[in-house]
Amino acid sequence: MTKTLTRLLLLPLLGLFSLNAAATFSFLKQEPQVLPVDQAYLFDFDQKDNALDLTWTMAGDQYYLYQEKFVLQVDVEGEATLGAIQFPAPVNHYDEFFGDQPVYFNEVTLTIPVLEAKNNASVTVTYQGCLDKVLCYPPTKQTVFLSDVAANDGFIAPSAPAAPQTQQDGLAALLAGDGLLLPLITFFGLGILLAFTPCVFPMYPILTGIIGGQGKLSTGRAFALSMTYVQGMALTYTALGLVVASAGMKYQAALQSPAVLIGLAVLFVVLSLSMFGLYNLQLPTSLQGKLANAQNKQKGGSFVGVFVMGLISGLVASPCTTAPLSGVLIYVAQSGDLVLGGATLYALSMGMGLPLLLLGTSGGKLLPRAGAWMETIKHVFGFLLIAVAIMMLDRLWPGTVLDLLWALWGVSLAGYLLHQNKKTQFSWMQTVRNVVIVLGLFASVSYGFHSVMNRNESLASSQHAVDFVKIKTLADLEREVAAANAAGKPVMLDLYADWCVACKEFEHKTFPQPQVTERTDRMVLLQADVTRNDAQDIELLEAFQVLGLPTLLFFDGNGEELSQLRVTGFMGPNPFAEHLDLVLAQ
Repeated sequence: MTKTLTRLLLLPLLGLFSLNAAATFSFLKQEPQVLPVDQAYLFDFDQKDNALDLTWTMAGDQYYLYQEKFVLQVDVEGEATLGAIQFPAPVNHYDEFFGDQPVYFNEVTLTIPVLEAKNNASVTVTYQGCLDKVLCYPPTKQTVFLSDVAANDGFIAPSAPAAPQTQQDGLAALLAGDGLLLPLITFFGLGILLAFTPCVFPMYPILTGIIGGQGKLSTGRAFALSMTYVQGMALTYTALGLVVASAGMKYQAALQSPAVLIGLAVLFVVLSLSMFGLYNLQLPTSLQGKLANAQNKQKGGSFVGVFVMGLISGLVASPCTTAPLSGVLIYVAQSGDLVLGGATLYALSMGMGLPLLLLGTSGGKLLPRAGAWMETIKHVFGFLLIAVAIMMLDRLWPGTVLDLLWALWGVSLAGYLLHQNKKTQFSWMQTVRNVVIVLGLFASVSYGFHSVMNRNESLASSQHAVDFVKIKTLADLEREVAAANAAGKPVMLDLYADWCVACKEFEHKTFPQPQVTERTDRMVLLQADVTRNDAQDIELLEAFQVLGLPTLLFFDGNGEELSQLRVTGFMGPNPFAEHLDLVLAQ
């Protein structure tokens, strides 16, 4: 114990001594390693048309090259004619050998105009550098061979900046590369992230409602039901993605038509009624008997019904186009490789389904096993299924009407829970539950009240934040783009639909933010509402080969689309503001 304490007390003293020793015995510092000249200054060259670039990369930050020691000489007279060297800005450095000198550290690239050259004409470049305070290398030479260049005035056109690669294009390029394992693992991981987006949220109450409606479940049974549901969702999502990529977006839009959405909403309400005990949803008795034998006398029709619900859930998630999904769609549309595209979409879907699988499997253990609580849980799941139905209608009638529906749903759920809580034994836990439920009740009433009272105010502020010019047809677009070009402004076209959840996220979370409006104020903003999916909408979408929504198109001052800057899928305010900087820089 004494030795340990002594060591702890000595540690600060040893540290202080080491610092003083380092200062006192500075001659013990390790000197920089002296490398051969070809390793100290790595040389490379590149010729693009009439521009010759010579680059030196230095082995460390103590190596440098003298600006005044660079010399170019054509080896055979008449084979090439060079212009003056274009030097980057040097650094002034005091040198023990030559005094104050302009030098270059770390890396330097010299550009030389090639006024004329025959093929394989050779040029010798001479350079000299030093290792600071250690030594100077002798002048060194490198030989460069030129490509044929016709006689010119020496003007070097500025190189176009590399087109930035959007996330979806990068993911499409990943699929186009060699190998299958990495893309599948990547998209499986991206699918897990997508599982926590608004498009997948409706699946949680659907699955929990299914598991909760089965009564007492073993872990194995809960896992099997959950996997069946996830497989149905994954197959629908995969198949729909391949159809959209191969045949166009109009099929996806058709699945989000009012008739389909209202039908799905009605379906979820009907399913919720079974949770409230109004009826039991099951197959005919004769078919149940056959299935019972195949399933060890478990409840007939469960797996079939769960699989069908998974198929429907794939349709629920389908309108959300994200960067991973659009990356796959772009790859399939360009390559026609349905096998790799389908495998990747399936991996993405299984990633989205993994949290669902974990939730459903744990549900078999976490749910109460018996008693009155089991009925209460089923009724709560019924409320959750009604919430999914409201989400469907939210794509058709967003605004005050849906806000009031949500408020009514919250009041109904809170009222039911208060009624059920009164039946429990009096205790401090019952009081806590009462307080929480009453707070939820007041929150629901307040939500509906503020939605009605602030409707006009919110509309006015939204219109002030983002002022879009509405267009409908290709002719409208061409007219507005031409007018913007005349005013010297770039154009952003927002392709929007009421059924697109991420479109509304753009509208409420991204467009109104100050860092975004600061940039969009310098642009002409157009919006095309393609909710109806009529002939004019389809013509506009197909003219630009749009594979999903939300999609934002950008046009430069010449009216050309900046296709490399197209945005597909939701972006938050900060990354979108940075993206707009790229547009404005064009």
